[in-house]
Amino acid sequence: MSITDNLLAFTFAATLLTLTPGLDTALVLRTATVEGKRQALQAMLGINAGCLLWGAAVAFGLGALVAVSEVAFNLLKYCGAAYLAWLGLNMLLRPRRSLTNAGADAKPAGNWLVKGMLGNVLNPKVGIFYVSFLPQFIPQGQPLILWTFGLVSIHVLLGLAWSLVLIGATQPLSGFLRREKVIQWMDRTTGMIFVLFAARLAFSKR
Repeated sequence: MSITDNLLAFTFAATLLTLTPGLDTALVLRTATVEGKRQALQAMLGINAGCLLWGAAVAFGLGALVAVSEVAFNLLKYCGAAYLAWLGLNMLLRPRRSLTNAGADAKPAGNWLVKGMLGNVLNPKVGIFYVSFLPQFIPQGQPLILWTFGLVSIHVLLGLAWSLVLIGATQPLSGFLRREKVIQWMDRTTGMIFVLFAARLAFSKR
């Protein structure tokens, strides 16, 4: 395939993957509805910063180490699962009642930026995905590092665009979504999703 064909094929495949509901979608939606637009934007940036870090790791060979090393894979896998379980259990056991209380108890700015980033950085499957997926769209003889960053950047841009759509979609319903029972339901539902993802990650194999 030509360079243009490779880029178009990757963009199409990455778009389908971005639109597939997953942990990132759950995190952005929950944060937008419960904590507001600003925190959701931080989570969005953190998630995509995690993708960029994995892209850098893959470009410089660290992703390949995770792909071939059982110890490295399991270390990241269990750290990631523990982190997701911790987030999920906090939401399940201590759901918020209102945004007023949430604001009073809010952690320092950038908290959701860190949470979003760690959610991806501690998930070795992101690295495995990049290692196995990206090379298919890099034309033979082209600079590996440059193309890896280029393809990851396309994936990140798609992720940013989709997250902005999700955040924007919550605004017209913000009054309803910020009711006490709805906030608690969102926290508990997202917490359960996070715990399920943690279990799935902990028992996953390469």
